[in-house]
Amino acid sequence: MAAQTHLFKCLSDNYGVLIHDPATGATAAIDAPEAWAVDAALKETGWTLTDILVTHHHGDHTGGVVELKERHGCKVTAPRHEKQPIPAVDATVVEGDTVKVGTLTAKVLDTPGHTAGHIAYVFPADKVAFVGDTLFSIGCGRVIECTPDVMWASLLKLRALPDDTRIYCGHEYTLANIKFALTIEPDNPALKARAAEAEKQVAAGKPTIPVSLGEEKRANPFLRADVPVVATAVKMSGKPAAEVFAEVRERKNRF
Repeated sequence: MAAQTHLFKCLSDNYGVLIHDPATGATAAIDAPEAWAVDAALKETGWTLTDILVTHHHGDHTGGVVELKERHGCKVTAPRHEKQPIPAVDATVVEGDTVKVGTLTAKVLDTPGHTAGHIAYVFPADKVAFVGDTLFSIGCGRVIECTPDVMWASLLKLRALPDDTRIYCGHEYTLANIKFALTIEPDNPALKARAAEAEKQVAAGKPTIPVSLGEEKRANPFLRADVPVVATAVKMSGKPAAEVFAEVRERKNRF
């Protein structure tokens, strides 16, 4: 049976997600921004928490881990290179490892940049990727613990996934990201279409994720640093894509 997902808001602008295996009843929370929000989502769905899959160590993604583990006895899986800052970890993983949620299988990708040990969980059979704060809809995470070229390599890794992969990210930043992206590619038809769609979603009180990776490839300037029109927009024609990405990211930092 296909995986089921349930998206919900946490904190001020975080997203939490549950992924559920109907065949076994196993349910994983992707990160745990705050315990009460995860518990509310479990109550709404009627699912039982068996796992927490952590993408990175920041407190707005791990704040509920200890309380949830104490209450539910769930298994906590985290990035191997960030085990120490993350509480109550039972297992650590790196790229090449797989994680099971009941009969569902996730492949782990190392996606450093936002943090040095950040990982993503990709469920290929279910065409779902949980990317934390590496990739956002029409954006990407701040480069905090690594250099821009490391983040660009991580984005390329995510960009290589199939176009019909549904991307779940850690925050609702889409409209703000679109405002910036339009300063880079104001004539991009895919970006303009995404802007109109996102405005309608937000006006209706709906989330702007998940979004297909194919849509992001066409509209997200942070995935398009190797596209000539983006390099030209930031006056870096002919420069390596990693340098173009670094300039786009720095402009977003100042935006």
